Amino acid sequence: MVQSKASTVAEYLAELPDQQRAEVSAVRDVIVANLPDGYVEGMQWGMITWHVPLEVSGPTYNKQPLSYVALAAQKNYYSVYLTTVNGPGEDSFRSRYATTGKKLDMGKSCVRFKRASDLALDVIGEEITRHSVRDFLDWHRANGSVKT
Repeated sequence: MVQSKASTVAEYLAELPDQQRAEVSAVRDVIVANLPDGYVEGMQWGMITWHVPLEVSGPTYNKQPLSYVALAAQKNYYSVYLTTVNGPGEDSFRSRYATTGKKLDMGKSCVRFKRASDLALDVIGEEITRHSVRDFLDWHRANGSVKT
C-alpha cells in the first residue's frame, strides 16, 4: 500500500494484509503507550497520524492539524515519521539509536523498516515521550509552522 484512502485507523488496519497489519500494529502499540496526553490519533495523508488538533494549536501554515508522529505501510517497507528528529533533535536521536546496535535507515524525519523487530523501539518510544503538546507547539512556533 502506498497511500490509503481509509478515513479511520480501524479501516486502515483492516485493509492491510495480516503480516503488514501485525507489523504496523506492533509499532502503533509502542507509539500509543508512549504518547503524551493531548495528541489525537487519526488519518492524514493516507497514514495513521498522531497530531495536535487545530482547536489546541490555532491556525497552521497549511490549515491542517500539526502531525507529531505518523505511521504507514509502504509497498516494500514501513515508515514511522518523527517530526521532532528533523533539525536540532536529529543528532541526539541518531546517537541514542546507535547505542542500540540496530541499523538506522532514516531520511529527514522518516525511519524506514522492514519489520518492527528491526527498530530500536525503546528509542522510538523515548522520542515520542520527550515532547508534550506544549513543547511540540513551541518547537513549531520556532520553525514558523504555527501562526502567532
